[in-house]
Amino acid sequence: MPAPRLALFVLEALPNARAVRRFVADHAAQIAFVGLSNAERPGTGGLTGQVRRHLARSGAGFLPYLAVNFGLPDLLRPLAPLGQRLAGSRDLPEATPLATLCRRLGIPALRIDDVNGAEVAQAFADHAPDLIVAFHFDQIFSETTLARAPLGGINVHPSLLPLHRGPVPTIHALAEAKGAFGVTIHRLAAAIDTGAILAQEAVALPAEVTATRAAVRLHDQGRVLMDRLLGQIEAEGTVPPGRTAPVQPYCGFPDRALLARMRRDGLRLTDARDLQDAMTLSRRD
Repeated sequence: MPAPRLALFVLEALPNARAVRRFVADHAAQIAFVGLSNAERPGTGGLTGQVRRHLARSGAGFLPYLAVNFGLPDLLRPLAPLGQRLAGSRDLPEATPLATLCRRLGIPALRIDDVNGAEVAQAFADHAPDLIVAFHFDQIFSETTLARAPLGGINVHPSLLPLHRGPVPTIHALAEAKGAFGVTIHRLAAAIDTGAILAQEAVALPAEVTATRAAVRLHDQGRVLMDRLLGQIEAEGTVPPGRTAPVQPYCGFPDRALLARMRRDGLRLTDARDLQDAMTLSRRD
């Protein structure tokens, strides 16, 4: 079959930014449209509501992780053209914010408050993608939305599923004594991170790795696995059935007790190196 047309759904942040930008540049001819999640959407209470929930559950010690991974990249995105000029990186996809990159490549892009809403349904009707690809996306697809793509949907998840279902799997992997890191591509399902496993790879990371750098590294490797899987889908004309696994407990955002234990054990969510990476996303590697 021809290469499947893709509907790509993304929350652009430090963990996935360079990997997903490279993916878009490499697969531009296949991408029907890109859905960019609005992290401050009203349905989540906006920025203020989210910060209050994180403070109540995780405490102030979690805020640097959120700032480095999400806040700073979002805040500095309007300054990317200046950073690119100063760094000589204007022609590099990895250094170009996704919305700008999509405009450059002629890919329709929309900012999404509700992935299951009317605007997204219209995008499917207008652009007729074959397959949904989620790459660090923070909204849950309904069965109705997944059915809009004939081949369904697949997701990059930075853990060795069925372990560490949820939004911040590298924190939970780091917190465990064995520190088992890896990346999985799985079928999208209405229940979070429970679809059949299509590709998976364990990744060895340095002992001093932070949860942030682990996420960046695993998304990079997830892009490699996704490229391979898309080649297989194109060759076979269908998404492979994959393998099912027993559903493991959901790992949500960390609570105060988990973060306190990680601090006692010398395990870091983020550090100065990650801060520098967040501030220099528009520059050369």
